Amino acid sequence: MRTFIAVFPPPEVRETLLRAVHDLSTRGNVRWSRPENVHLTLMFLGDVPEEELAPVRDVLTTVSTRHEPFEAETSGFGAFPSAKKARVVWAGIGKGHNLLRALAEDLENSLEALGFDSEGRDYRPHLTLGRVRGRPARLELPKTTAQGLRFPVREVELVRSMLGEAGAAYSTLATYPLSESGDQGS
Repeated sequence: MRTFIAVFPPPEVRETLLRAVHDLSTRGNVRWSRPENVHLTLMFLGDVPEEELAPVRDVLTTVSTRHEPFEAETSGFGAFPSAKKARVVWAGIGKGHNLLRALAEDLENSLEALGFDSEGRDYRPHLTLGRVRGRPARLELPKTTAQGLRFPVREVELVRSMLGEAGAAYSTLATYPLSESGDQGS
């Protein structure tokens, strides 16, 4: 089953971001995300047979106890690889960026022992809001409309992704609360 580890902001944050991104000036065919699908991917695991998820669950239990809950805040819109040749439209994270990065790195390092590959690049926390179909799109990205939306990061989720004609549908397999006494320094 296709799986990943993620943080889902509250519905009102996701909906506000999607409303704001629809106001962007876009030249190209962008398929916007559904609100329920907007998330921060911490690590993509790929196809993992259900019988091999038990050790992943154990790692998630352990890693979540090492991190305390925190606040995150959006910091504006962006695009990969660039606004002039956009393939992915996203909202960035300002406040909480380093804590999300530490959580993602801890997950990656801990899961490498189980045979999961490292991304091989620095983790850049972002909320994917749309993907471009066909030729890259050209976007005009204002800096102000997606800034300052705060949300709590209290848990991480192990998520199953099922691809279909209407796009991906996600279902949470398990939730792992961050520890109020996380030992991030150790």
